[in-house]
Amino acid sequence: MIFTTEIKIRGYHLDVYGHVNNARWVELLDEARWRWLDDNLDLAAWDAIDQGIAVVSLSVNYRMPAHMHDRLEFRCWTGKLGGRSAVCRQEVRRAATGERLIDADVTFLLIDRKTGRPRPLAGEVREMLVRYLADDAPRKDRI
Repeated sequence: MIFTTEIKIRGYHLDVYGHVNNARWVELLDEARWRWLDDNLDLAAWDAIDQGIAVVSLSVNYRMPAHMHDRLEFRCWTGKLGGRSAVCRQEVRRAATGERLIDADVTFLLIDRKTGRPRPLAGEVREMLVRYLADDAPRKDRI
């Protein structure tokens, strides 16, 4: 299964060259991942047990620029799932044309916010990640 959300590019997303800057892309990818988690997990309940998520690695392929008013489709799914870490695969396409603009792999851990130590990916978190565990089907056209 693949989670999909849409984000419209606004003026504040753009740099002096009139397109989305690489640093802003990272923020947009982050927003899409939080929507994915928010739609599938009770993140407010995590506060009671001092649980959080930490990104430990990010690899982004910038393929095409996005511009003002573009409606972008952000896709998120689980690429790899280990005992303490997982990889969220992401892809961004222009909604109107389907052109792929970005793809990214984000490795993350579940952490204890008090100690900063990793926690096992277990329970509802693991169940959710397993539901979104997918082959690279959306990336068949990888360059």
